[in-house]
Amino acid sequence: MSEAMVYEDRMSDGDALMWSIERDPILRSTITGVWLLDQAPDRARLHDRAERALHHIPRLRQRVAANPFSIAPPRWEVDPDFDLGFHLRFVRAPGGGSLRDLLDFSQPIAMQSFDRDRPLWEMYVVECLEGGGAGLVLKLHHAISDGVGMVQMMGRLMETFRTPDPGRGHKPLPPLPEPSYKGVGERFLDALGHERRKQVTRAMGVLDALWTGVPEAIRHPIDTAQELADALGSVGRMLKPVSEPLSPIMRGRSLRRRLDVLSIPLVQLRDAARAAGGTVNDAFVAGIAEGLHLYHVEHHAPVDALRMTMPINVREGDKGNKAGNQFVPARFEVPLGFRDPVERMRRIGEAVKRQRSEPALPLIDEISSLLNRFPAPVSAQLFGSMLKGVDFVTSNVPGPPMEVYASGGRIEEIFGFGPLTGAAANMTLFSYRGGCGIGVTTDPVAVPDPDVFRACLQAGLDQVVAVA
Repeated sequence: MSEAMVYEDRMSDGDALMWSIERDPILRSTITGVWLLDQAPDRARLHDRAERALHHIPRLRQRVAANPFSIAPPRWEVDPDFDLGFHLRFVRAPGGGSLRDLLDFSQPIAMQSFDRDRPLWEMYVVECLEGGGAGLVLKLHHAISDGVGMVQMMGRLMETFRTPDPGRGHKPLPPLPEPSYKGVGERFLDALGHERRKQVTRAMGVLDALWTGVPEAIRHPIDTAQELADALGSVGRMLKPVSEPLSPIMRGRSLRRRLDVLSIPLVQLRDAARAAGGTVNDAFVAGIAEGLHLYHVEHHAPVDALRMTMPINVREGDKGNKAGNQFVPARFEVPLGFRDPVERMRRIGEAVKRQRSEPALPLIDEISSLLNRFPAPVSAQLFGSMLKGVDFVTSNVPGPPMEVYASGGRIEEIFGFGPLTGAAANMTLFSYRGGCGIGVTTDPVAVPDPDVFRACLQAGLDQVVAVA
């Protein structure tokens, strides 16, 4: 980690929204990471690394403390009964210790909700995989961080060497946060003060905007009116409810999860993207789109477009080292009718650029704050109406470019499994040392034949990388 993360003592409005909508369990926001190691990590060494991480990452010792009447987002408070042994567990691999056995072990972990009286993370070291390898399963709630922040947090557990270097001295550790407890009255007053400060800050922002914007509006009234109309239209598109998925076959929703993986060299995706003048993400989404097209053709149900959610990273400026989530969930239709993979990459790249330029993006905090003003069941219903009609989710997380270790075990591959939050499938790409591990999360009710689904995704990605 090149720069220390900044941890606030209260959730942002966006994080609080993800926390509160879990009253509808279909909308759970759980992130699961799976590391494949060439050998089991040293237990004592890993325990020491985790202990040291607790000093640098306050969130690992904090639980969520709700506020009376929900007048402000929940607070992060230190768990006075924190027990590392509850969060870091060592188990023996089930079955024969194959990758499929490891994924089967990880599935119920990804399905389960968190104990809300404890910090929102768990780690399992799965020993005795076939070939002498091991697995590390890390689960955390999306309210703690997005994928990019998760990578920064994982950096505290990673090392660039297998054997400890006696000459490598540890820097002094920052002090552990002290447990604190606020009574109901204190929480109410604290939340009230927080909201007052927030309103003052926003009022100052409005005054500043008026000071600079009114003269401009007088000089260019038509342009100003058009900008306002664009912003309102963008907010409307972001909040527009959708009644049902576009897919005629991936329609069922449940609390069940199936985990699968795909792997592809990063250079192949990069070369394919260059052929279309696009990005690695364009090539990745284009391959997934083709795979979904093939899956629907396999079921004799071709479809022209599917609705996708994709997080847009907004970690810029003063948000770059801020803990928590710094992304905006873009939701838009992806056309499946383009058979030429180069044309498909270009069209997807254009669609993503349009989403990045949406005028509503800078207003995401205000929009989240507005939704949080509703009672939790109402906000869950409102947000659920935006998400349950989504067909699939894609995400692209850059990981370490070099080889890293986990307490003596070399990390061979890393897979990230993002939450469905109402969708039928989530495909998350995690790049690491020249490779791309793709974690595929599906709802078995929507995708009852995961092997066919995975084969179609692989064929779609193969078609895209073939253009290079």
